Amino acid sequence: MFDGISTGVEFFVEGIVAGLGFIPTILLIILVLLAWKVCNIRIALFALLGLLLIDNLGYWGDMLETLALVLTAVLISIVIGIPVGIWASQNERARQVVTPILDLMQTMPAFVYLLPAIFFFSIGVVPGVIASVIFAMPPTIRLTVLGIKQVPADLIEATEAFGSTTKQRLLKVQLPLAMPTIMAGINQSIMLALSMVVIASMVGAPGLGTEVYRTVTQIKTGVGFEAGLAIVVIAILLDRITQNIGRKKQGETV
Repeated sequence: MFDGISTGVEFFVEGIVAGLGFIPTILLIILVLLAWKVCNIRIALFALLGLLLIDNLGYWGDMLETLALVLTAVLISIVIGIPVGIWASQNERARQVVTPILDLMQTMPAFVYLLPAIFFFSIGVVPGVIASVIFAMPPTIRLTVLGIKQVPADLIEATEAFGSTTKQRLLKVQLPLAMPTIMAGINQSIMLALSMVVIASMVGAPGLGTEVYRTVTQIKTGVGFEAGLAIVVIAILLDRITQNIGRKKQGETV
């Protein structure tokens, strides 16, 4: 079973890297400029300059590997976290079970997650993804529960008065109104997954974290600063894009 999971995760990560690698660098940078539709022209200009800087420093391939690792971890967090959050918001007993587990996941030192990940999946990109998922999933679950719980009670009463089922109330009222809060949780999961990049490199995960870890062991301050700067550029881009998507969702809801 664990070999199957490992193969699937590796295939997915390598597929993202290969897919992005087929796109010429300049074309990918131009496509990122489309971020102005989600954000504004300033973020688009920052994306252009930041990605040109990463390419000029020679970290484009490492950046793609880091992005693939983060996207894989966040996608798994969303696929598991949102359904669990919905379940916990609708079932009080489930919420009482899930909440202590989330407390444990958030308070445990990040390095500890590497131990079971290595035990079950050996070393490489897979334990890095698994550790990132465990570290990044709690905000998605918590804010999904919070967003659904914050839906005004009078709206819930109105849906019940009109005879809507639980499924209709959830899909047509609660989830749309909770979407800005859920997007905030996804934003936090992205940031936490990105913060695991350097830690995941200690178990063989590729990307910019490997360069940072190598420079720490070899005391190469300049090279480490360059790799860290590349991580900062990616973090700012992902943060601004997801934040603006959340604001747009809130505007649509209002």
